[in-house]
Amino acid sequence: MGGIRKSESGIVEFNVFQLLKDPIGSTRRFEVDDEITTDDGSEYKITGSAELLRTNRGVLVRASLSTIAQCTCSRCLKPFSCPVPISFEEEFFPTINIADGSRLDSTEEPGSFRIDSRHILSLEDAIREYLVINMPMKPLCREDCAGLCSVCGQNLNEGSCQCDRNRIDSRWTPLLSLKRSRKGLNRSMNDTST
Repeated sequence: MGGIRKSESGIVEFNVFQLLKDPIGSTRRFEVDDEITTDDGSEYKITGSAELLRTNRGVLVRASLSTIAQCTCSRCLKPFSCPVPISFEEEFFPTINIADGSRLDSTEEPGSFRIDSRHILSLEDAIREYLVINMPMKPLCREDCAGLCSVCGQNLNEGSCQCDRNRIDSRWTPLLSLKRSRKGLNRSMNDTST
């Protein structure tokens, strides 16, 4: 009988020996409440559910998981907790023929997920990949985050400052002059054409 167990690395693994012997379309459903450590040493508590479905080639895993990541706001640079959904649907392929124990040809798609020779299906690599994909690129502590003052660095969520943020950097003066002269040229051309 298949079951759920913790691996040495800490993430949930499933023994799918019995599921691989069952008819195509057989399913198992498991609740996930575990921790994973990523390559950079960050730890994430993973919760949710995983459904395993026997297919003609292996086991299809439909996972609906989530975690909380510690992020830094891209506007105000303040640390905050950010929910990260981790949902995926991936097929895992056996490496051993369940009927006779012979090794199966691993000519399936490159980069595909495998079931090991002991019929253990580990979600660890899939969770890591989808965690990285689903991490926000520009995390915001809140949608209306005001960010930092570009002059003094004051966090504008905590209060305003007295800086003149409309001041133009002197390095842009030549371009501003060019823009003004082109506007004047365009106006004079419009005046002569009417």
